[in-house]
Amino acid sequence: MGKATGFLEFSRRLPDRRPVAVRVRDWREVYEPFPEQAVREQAARCMDCGIPFCHLGCPLGNLIPEWNDLSYRGWWADAADRLHATNNFPEFTGRLCPAPCEAACVLGINSDAVTIERMEYEIAERSFAAGITVPLRPNHETGKSVAVVGSGPAGLAAAQQLRRAGHRVEVIERSPRPGGLLRYGIPEFKLEKRILDRRLEQLVAEGVEFRCGVEVVWQAGGEPQPGLLAGSAGPSTRVELARVEEQFDAVVLSVGTPQPRDLPIPGRDLAGVHLALEYLVPSNLVREGILDSPPVDANGKRVVIIGGGDTGADCLGTAHRQGAVSVTQLEILPRPPEARPEAQPWPGYPIVFRVGSAHEEGGERLYSITTNRFLGGPDGRLRALACQEVETAVEGGRVSFRPIDGTEREIACELAILALGFAGAGHPGEGPPAVDERHRIEVDSRWMTMKRGVFACGDAARGQSLVVWAIAEGRSCAAAVDSYLTGRDSLLPAPLAPGSVAIA
Repeated sequence: MGKATGFLEFSRRLPDRRPVAVRVRDWREVYEPFPEQAVREQAARCMDCGIPFCHLGCPLGNLIPEWNDLSYRGWWADAADRLHATNNFPEFTGRLCPAPCEAACVLGINSDAVTIERMEYEIAERSFAAGITVPLRPNHETGKSVAVVGSGPAGLAAAQQLRRAGHRVEVIERSPRPGGLLRYGIPEFKLEKRILDRRLEQLVAEGVEFRCGVEVVWQAGGEPQPGLLAGSAGPSTRVELARVEEQFDAVVLSVGTPQPRDLPIPGRDLAGVHLALEYLVPSNLVREGILDSPPVDANGKRVVIIGGGDTGADCLGTAHRQGAVSVTQLEILPRPPEARPEAQPWPGYPIVFRVGSAHEEGGERLYSITTNRFLGGPDGRLRALACQEVETAVEGGRVSFRPIDGTEREIACELAILALGFAGAGHPGEGPPAVDERHRIEVDSRWMTMKRGVFACGDAARGQSLVVWAIAEGRSCAAAVDSYLTGRDSLLPAPLAPGSVAIA
């Protein structure tokens, strides 16, 4: 290690967030620039701990001690090479990942963990700024072709890996532009779309082909895939999966989990009650210049967000920027503890109370609350919701929620947003590939569905999860596809164009 005593000399530090009063007036990312010396000091806190448990916490197996050491020394090109060796898109994970690696950091046992997520951000951004991250084209082609259905992080990772191995890769996306929820679901203040477009430009330069506005259905006559991206972002052409199979040597399904969880209670059909993506997608379309104004707008309204996860926080920050009068966020689970509970020991990821940038901007968070019904006025529009406190119980290994008598109350609101997560991939129409009882596409140990040559990865096969898992599974699935097409035991990039730096 470059600084063996760094963890003793330097405290954990993140860049300052822009003042709340300033940042809620725009859609730019919330953090101020971080001086290089401060970045290198944070990298110096990485310990020579013998067994880096951060590897256990990271689904990608990132070489965290290696690129922290290189960053401390200021060797940014080498740090970028080591970072990209396991992570295709560190600029995404450095902004969006909840950092299970930090929860597993050895230093975090009795001190503040290393700022691993921020180091990914800094290395990625510095490598782009210095021209280190460049397109890598293979010098020879395998003659094999792969269709990747879906352009979220799993699909993009699989596409890039397969293209660099020498296969022809076409990404089929039902929305007008690629990126999936990275583009249409995540607000600009968390991921400016220029960051996504910058990486897409690299993929295009490497030879990845994109065909947007095309929705793949399982069979003729099947229903369109459930979800909100296609309908909100524009019409799409439908094509049967069988026709895609005919045109390509292999197909990768990385369609995410487009089925949102709903809340079927009285009053659900009132005007003013919306699913989270019905709210977030149009807001992003306004940022992209596709819409002049959002059809669901929090401006001047009292807003209630049902759901306390990341999607709820995205809705919270969006409502602040749209000018909501007030925002209340409801969570059915109890308020998490401030520190790691004994039942969730290191190095696992603990459920603790966290304050994100959106929470810092305002709003009220209520815990152990269930919503019983939505209440409307004479005009058929939402005016309030009726809710009630609950106590949590575990019965037969399952969590249940018991309403507490005498705790009923109403919360006035003109806009209610259901941020309850997603139920799974589902499937349009009847027939293969099969989905399990949790609506996940079934795959074997090599990521193949029941249809030979058709693979699935990311949230579509795993269920709703993290961006880091999506990238990891996209990479693993790409290796399985390459083995299926070529018989190779491991995916290795084809010889790259002269002057390129090999990034596996």
